[in-house]
Amino acid sequence: MTEFHPKRFRLIVFDWDGTLADSTVIIADAIRAACGDVGAAVPDAVAARYVIGLGLADALRHVAPALPVGRHAELAARYRYHYLARDGEIPLFDGVHELLQELDGAGFYLAVATGKSRIGLDRALRHHGLAQRFHVTRCADEGRPKPHPDMLLHVMATTGVGGEHALMVGDTTHDLDLARNAGAHALAVTYGAHPASELAACMPLASVDSIAALRRWIGENG
Repeated sequence: MTEFHPKRFRLIVFDWDGTLADSTVIIADAIRAACGDVGAAVPDAVAARYVIGLGLADALRHVAPALPVGRHAELAARYRYHYLARDGEIPLFDGVHELLQELDGAGFYLAVATGKSRIGLDRALRHHGLAQRFHVTRCADEGRPKPHPDMLLHVMATTGVGGEHALMVGDTTHDLDLARNAGAHALAVTYGAHPASELAACMPLASVDSIAALRRWIGENG
């Protein structure tokens, strides 16, 4: 078992989709299906995966730029229909429960900063038995979405931890840009939505390819 002793960081903030939850394929499929439903050009899987982590409104504008603004609500409704049909299937990545338990027990503040809605995140936390695991959570519909620093600044203010002692862990460039914009550190995980090369271009402290590697990295550097 990895032994955790807070050294450099006091606060670890996780993205949800693609970082803790293995939801990338389901989200991308729902985006593509929704575009088809409303007659918009269907983005390829790479384009659909790119917008994961953004707020829903920003994501749908990006994948369907030619769709009239008056039909954005229809597109969002079709996305929710397809996503919710499979929401209960979404697992956490192997080792997430153990990682969070060990980090919590070691005295780290734990948080989530996500492009999900508050309703969606609360549903996921209840489903996975994690509603009490995090000290604070922040969602895209509660302020400015990624990569604006708003949600991470809120988390840091709530916990009283400055950027020099805060680590953002995420699978997209939106997460890493969020950390930079908020003056926090960033760690990339390469098993989610964005390719490793794009994540590396954001210059995170490191990139890891599994939850097990994430545990080791925090144990050695956290």
